[in-house]
Amino acid sequence: GRITKGQVQVITDAGDVVPTHRRAEFEAEAIVQCEGRTPNRLRPILQLLAERFTDRTFTERHQDAAAARCVRVFPGRDGMCDVVATVPTVIGDGILDRLTQQAQTVIDARDPEDGDERGIDAVRADVLTDLLLAGTPALDPTATGDQPGTLGAIRAQVQVVVPALTLVGAEEGPADLVGRSPIDADTARCLAAQSPSLTRLLTDPVRGSVIAIDAYRPAWSQRRFLRARDQHCRFPGCRRAAIRCEIDHALGGPTTLGNLAHLCQRHHSMKQFTRWRVRQHPGGVLEWTSPLGRTYREDAPMPPVTFTPATPPASTRGVLRTRPVLTPPGVE
Repeated sequence: GRITKGQVQVITDAGDVVPTHRRAEFEAEAIVQCEGRTPNRLRPILQLLAERFTDRTFTERHQDAAAARCVRVFPGRDGMCDVVATVPTVIGDGILDRLTQQAQTVIDARDPEDGDERGIDAVRADVLTDLLLAGTPALDPTATGDQPGTLGAIRAQVQVVVPALTLVGAEEGPADLVGRSPIDADTARCLAAQSPSLTRLLTDPVRGSVIAIDAYRPAWSQRRFLRARDQHCRFPGCRRAAIRCEIDHALGGPTTLGNLAHLCQRHHSMKQFTRWRVRQHPGGVLEWTSPLGRTYREDAPMPPVTFTPATPPASTRGVLRTRPVLTPPGVE
C-alpha cells in the first residue's frame, strides 16, 4: 500500500537497465523516491537513479542504441499512415519544439476569414511534411503558390541540466533533458560547446536543492533562478519544460522569488479563471487547493544528479556543488 500501480510500473521500466543481482537494491531506493511523487514526476528521477546500478555507462548504451536509429512507415486506415523516426531524445525533443513554434506562428498569422480551422496537431503535421518535401516551410503548407517559406528562421530550443564533472569530461554520468529523460554525456558536452551562455547552479551537497545561481546577467536573474529551480510547470503532475511556461505570481503583489513559479499556459489560465488556489512556502514548495478543497503539496524538483558524501558535513555553508544549465539561444 505504500506505492501506487503507476509508480510500480515506473520502477519496473526504469529498472530494465539494472542487472539482476542489483535489482533489489535499486528497487529499495526507488520506493523511497516514490513518496509524494506522481508517476510522471518519478520517471526521470528513477531513470537517473538506475544509472548508479548499471554495469555499462549511459554513454556506451546510448551509442549502441543510436546505431539502430531509423525511419519507418506504418500503414493506417482511410489512406493515412504513421511515420516513426527513432532518433536520440534531444533531437526528437528539438524536432517537436521547432514544429510547435512554427505551427503556432501559422495559427497566429492566419486570417479568420480564410476558413483555416486546423488545430495545432494538424498544422504540425503539415509543417513537417512541407519541411521534408520542399525544404521551405510556408505559413500554410497546404496552400498552392510559389511564395517562399517564412518559418525557416525559427530554431528549436531545449533545456538541459549537465553536472559540472560531466561537462569537463571527468565523469561520464548522464545529463538531464528537462521534462523528458537522461541524455548521454557526449551529447551534453556538444550542446554546451555550442551554447552562447551557461547558468551555474550552487546546490546543497546532501539534499541536492538549489541554493543560488550566478548573476552573469542581472537583468535576467529572477527568471534564470526560477527556471533552474522549477525545471517545469509546477502544477501537480505537469512536466512541460520551464522554457515553454509562463512565470506566475502565487499571490498578487510582490515580484519576488518567494512569490513566483512557472506554470504552463493551460494551468496558468486554470489558476486565474477557476477555483484552484496556490500558496508558496519557503524553498519553492507550492500548496495547491482544488475547487473541492483537497490540498496537494508540490515540492521544487531536485536537480536530477546528486551525491551523498561518505561523511555528511557538519554544515553545508561553503560546501556547494556546481551544476551548469544550458540556456538556449534567444531564451530569457
